[in-house]
Amino acid sequence: MVDRPRSSLQRRLFGWLLLPLLVALPLLAIGLYKQVQDSAQSWLDEGLEDTALTLAGQIDVRSGEPHIEISATMDRALRFDRQDDVFYLVMAPDGEVLQGDAGLVDLLPRPPAQLAGRSWYGDAKLRDRSLRLVQLGHDCGGGQSCQILVAETLHKRDALQRQIGSLVALNGAGLAVLLALAGWWAIRQGLTPLTELSAELEHRDLHRLTPLEARLPRELVPLQAAFNRLFERLARAAGAQREFLADAAHQLRTPLTSLQTEIELAMLEPHDQRVDPLLQRLRHRVTRSARLAQQLLSLARAEDRSVDVEQRIDLRDIATESGQDWAHRSLPSGVDLGFELAEAPAQGHAFLLRELLENLIHNAVSYAGGGARITVRCGTDTTGPWLEVEDNGPGIPPAERAAAMQRFRRGSTASGSGSGLGLAIAADIAARHGGRLELLDAHAGPGLRARLSLPPPASMPAA
Repeated sequence: MVDRPRSSLQRRLFGWLLLPLLVALPLLAIGLYKQVQDSAQSWLDEGLEDTALTLAGQIDVRSGEPHIEISATMDRALRFDRQDDVFYLVMAPDGEVLQGDAGLVDLLPRPPAQLAGRSWYGDAKLRDRSLRLVQLGHDCGGGQSCQILVAETLHKRDALQRQIGSLVALNGAGLAVLLALAGWWAIRQGLTPLTELSAELEHRDLHRLTPLEARLPRELVPLQAAFNRLFERLARAAGAQREFLADAAHQLRTPLTSLQTEIELAMLEPHDQRVDPLLQRLRHRVTRSARLAQQLLSLARAEDRSVDVEQRIDLRDIATESGQDWAHRSLPSGVDLGFELAEAPAQGHAFLLRELLENLIHNAVSYAGGGARITVRCGTDTTGPWLEVEDNGPGIPPAERAAAMQRFRRGSTASGSGSGLGLAIAADIAARHGGRLELLDAHAGPGLRARLSLPPPASMPAA
């Protein structure tokens, strides 16, 4: 079954935020456009009404008959407009044209009786020209009303309408982009605690199962509590596994040691020489099994989080003690084990670091071959204390070195009968101390250099 790509939570939240935004913004833009357009239309209509009121003020009722006189100068002033043509008409109550453009008579939209002292706005057409007009009823005495019409073309209204539409669209688009960016940023900020929690969990393993103590938003507290309960269960399970491993290894060491002693005694007693190869094989297998039991016990100790790895030690003392132990052992023919030691103060657990060095030396002795030259060094540089074991054997190809530090993995060029645990245990002990184990080329010629680098004592992390 093919797994479909999982959608991003951030994108899903942004999508749900964007959906109402895409619906609401156009509606708001349309409403704003209508409001601004109506306000602009009203303002322009008031200009037309002002012209009508000006004309109404010029009407003079003499002997019961309305009269109006408009000079040429005033006529030009009434018709002046930079964009539109302006027309006006003044009519007596009986329909007689008193002043203005007689062609507007056909546009009289409302009966005079309906507009006594009031005005009416509307749209009309005159000779295929669209007009906006106002009709005003003005009292001419005797209860009768003169009609005043003022009309203009729609050029500035159309231009203003386009300008309003462009501004509303531009500002609406800008607002949409701004809100989208703000929403995206807000979602990213809101998910930051979740991202930090994910980063923290990414660095957790069976060696680091302490509770999560970060201050998280209220919505993430149940998730944090669930992880802490899971870590607690894993810690108990890992502890039980370590105890079982340590108990099993401890229980195996005693009978294996006894069996090894019995085999060596049997080889010293008079016996048929034809069974010598069998006894040699048995001793070799028992020795290998005892070594494996010891390594399993060391692995359990390396993973024990109760061990204090902040003791003040010196790597030179650890290397010296290991050298004394190896001095009493029988090395393969021609193997030369040497030491180049300098002061290397560090923080750690002496027994675990001795076990680390023991595994590195044993690994070099087992795989470097007869006649190998092995050198143990220690010292301090700008990065902190270090310890290394170098041999001139066949080494491990660079592409296989990372795998060689995994449990029960051996390099393709490895010989002998090792179990593939030595380097893995050394790497676990190094990580337990906040350091790292590297497999490097020898300083000169073929071979392998296993280097342990520890942090300076002052910056040693707490267990």
